[in-house]
Amino acid sequence: MDIGDTLSKLTLDEKIELISGADFWCTKAVPRLGIPSLRMSDGPNGVRGSRLFNGVPAACTPCGTGLAATWDVDAIRTIGQMMGTEAIAKGASLLLGPTVNIQRSPLGGRGFESFSEDPVLSGKMASSIVQGIQSTGVVSVIKHFVGNDQEEQRQKSDSIIPERALREVYLLPFQIAEKEARPKGYMTAYNRVNGIHVSENPRFLQEILRDEWGFDGIIVSDWYGTYSVAEPINAGLDIDMPGPTRWRAGLAKLSVNSSKVSKRALDQRIRAILKTVDRVASLKLEENVTEGTVDTPETAKKLLDVASSAIVLLKNDRNVLPLDKGRTTAIIGPNAKFAAYSGGGSASLRPYYVVTPFDGVQTHIQSLKYALGATAYKKLPMLTSITKAPNGAPGMEMRIYAEPHSVKDRIPIEKFNIDNSSCFLNDYKHPNIPSNLFYVEVEGAITPEIDAEYLFSLTVNGSGRLYVDGEEVVDNETTQRPGDSFFGSGTAEEIGSKHLVRGQKYNVLVQFGTAPTSKIAKGGATQMGVGGLQIGGCAKTDPTVLLEEAVAVAQSVDQVILCVGLNSEWESEGWDRANMDLPPGSDALVEAITAANPNVVVVNQSGTPVTMPWVEKVPAIVHAWYGGNETGNAIANVLFGVTNPSGKLPLSWPVRLEDNPAFINTRIDGGKVLYGEGVHVGYRWYEKIKRDPLFAFGYGLSYTQFKLENLAINDNPEDSSDAATVTISIDATNIGSQDGSEVVQVYVAHQTTTVQRPLKELKGFSKVHLSTGETKSVTIQLDKKYACSFWDESADSWVLEQGTYHVLVGNSSQNTTLQGQFEVQQTRLWNGL
Repeated sequence: MDIGDTLSKLTLDEKIELISGADFWCTKAVPRLGIPSLRMSDGPNGVRGSRLFNGVPAACTPCGTGLAATWDVDAIRTIGQMMGTEAIAKGASLLLGPTVNIQRSPLGGRGFESFSEDPVLSGKMASSIVQGIQSTGVVSVIKHFVGNDQEEQRQKSDSIIPERALREVYLLPFQIAEKEARPKGYMTAYNRVNGIHVSENPRFLQEILRDEWGFDGIIVSDWYGTYSVAEPINAGLDIDMPGPTRWRAGLAKLSVNSSKVSKRALDQRIRAILKTVDRVASLKLEENVTEGTVDTPETAKKLLDVASSAIVLLKNDRNVLPLDKGRTTAIIGPNAKFAAYSGGGSASLRPYYVVTPFDGVQTHIQSLKYALGATAYKKLPMLTSITKAPNGAPGMEMRIYAEPHSVKDRIPIEKFNIDNSSCFLNDYKHPNIPSNLFYVEVEGAITPEIDAEYLFSLTVNGSGRLYVDGEEVVDNETTQRPGDSFFGSGTAEEIGSKHLVRGQKYNVLVQFGTAPTSKIAKGGATQMGVGGLQIGGCAKTDPTVLLEEAVAVAQSVDQVILCVGLNSEWESEGWDRANMDLPPGSDALVEAITAANPNVVVVNQSGTPVTMPWVEKVPAIVHAWYGGNETGNAIANVLFGVTNPSGKLPLSWPVRLEDNPAFINTRIDGGKVLYGEGVHVGYRWYEKIKRDPLFAFGYGLSYTQFKLENLAINDNPEDSSDAATVTISIDATNIGSQDGSEVVQVYVAHQTTTVQRPLKELKGFSKVHLSTGETKSVTIQLDKKYACSFWDESADSWVLEQGTYHVLVGNSSQNTTLQGQFEVQQTRLWNGL
């Protein structure tokens, strides 16, 4: 494309159309000039496609913390390539990910989406996945730039971040990714940083990103993440999403005509868009392409490999693991027959398939005993898990109407089956529905296996009622309570009950009106959208009975796999966790099962740390994250020794919530959240205050043992150029009885008194696979200016300071037994990449 020529032919109205979305996922096209629409898709752990609701199935990778737990840049690059390939299959040329925010607190609702508490590990993981995505021609839109590290009041909160912390911790992973991978897209954060919304802050979008770092791609808002007309355009925000725009229509044209937006600024936005159109032209994607998949055996193997590599062995007393297939075995717990494959919100998708831990373990142990033990749902489980649609298929039937329920003999505009009764409808489209107001019926049948009191629930962004055999059981229409559902704009869950008789068929009908029918007024990222509904239901359980049944099962076998943890209800976009605890009943279950059987392995699944008051009593603990499609197989392979665990924690695991560095500065105070810990995030904080975490950053056990020795440092102290490097090499040997992989971690301790610095910081790492008895030389090259510099606020510059720098090498932040040093002979300032 001749961008200058095309730009000169665009009318002002066409330019205004180009800088905002056409619908929820696409930009507008200008057919007369050959400018196509650009389709975007989430996300951070898989390519959902163009529908949050009832979408085309997708490959789901482990969550961000799980990917980072591999510490394997090559594996993550391969996953990026797979995601790029699937984006093409789904007709998307821009993939909204990865998420590269910093986990300053365990409570952040989207903490599981991000990689780490450490900026270097985050930056290296981001670089690898961006390289993989963009190798396919798809644009990676890295997010959320910057400081969007919690969900509470995310659109109006003001992150007060000291300049040093901003540069050394929160901007640094983006800077590393820009240097090493050159992502062609950025998404702005919802929040303010130091007083100004990022989406309208020229310092971030123009001065740092474009001028200082040399970024030449496209900048996209987060969805509903703009708050004015002229300011974002002038600051450098190219596209306001989603469409139809709330801002950039007549008001944008008026802003240009009144010179609140210069024609030059508008043309800069158009140039970035046209350059992106040109970049993805070789993909030759059709605007109305039928979405496809890459559901192949090769994809499944990649997903299994990365999920297995992510699992972290936290404890293994008495060598309880690997388990013996010849011994009687039980699997117990709320996550045993539930596939916790992903967190919630923008990271959620409809997977090709899911493998539960029960399914995975059953491939190794045929006569497997099971007990639930405790429930872990926050809202009632999806009703679709126990219903059948009118045509007999699993799930329920959904019918869409233009007229309200009071209209007799109305005809549905569309009807189809759903297999998940959590239905976010903001990207639902039909040509016969011209507005956000329409009506829905959802119908299915239950045939109970036992006589029981059944609970039913409705959560809505809109209004709804639930009927069982014509009897109203739930009313979420007459009176509505605000809740945290649907990205913060929906109601609380309303619950009703009805006694059902075993073997009798019951018809369940839900009548729902979309968001305009809601009686609550609550701000949220999707408050102006179509809305959604979530239908829950299950037999009412007695916690005491569940626990007693589980204990009896545990006492009857030789070994127990106890599956606990969180799920997409507890960790999700839209809200932060209230505490670090497991769901109610889980800790009591672990205590009781451990007392009943000495050979217990606790498998925890969560994207961020949870409290473990029983840690000293349990002989073996495995942390499995949200593992994607293959989560159950990956867990089982580790438990039975098919896979030797090699994951390392990408974050520190505090003993209790109060220990984490952001504890007193997590909640919003007067509209602000103070990053009072400064640069001392994660392990930097624990080391500075001399407080041991429960499990250290970089920690993870193996079924074999490794020895690291012979540290050598190759440095040219006379080289003061931008390209100056330090080469670290060590010998790694597998001295155990199994093949396995170790992560060599290089930390640098800065010996300077000019500013207060962390005791040491991760600056490089390498994962190496070693056969039994094998020795390999591991080489890690450090960029000296990145390894040694700090941000000088008075100079508004990085400072590479003269002095002695200590190198500490080991396999966790707490275990760095090899030490050496190198010199920087001359202080100098630098900016850019």
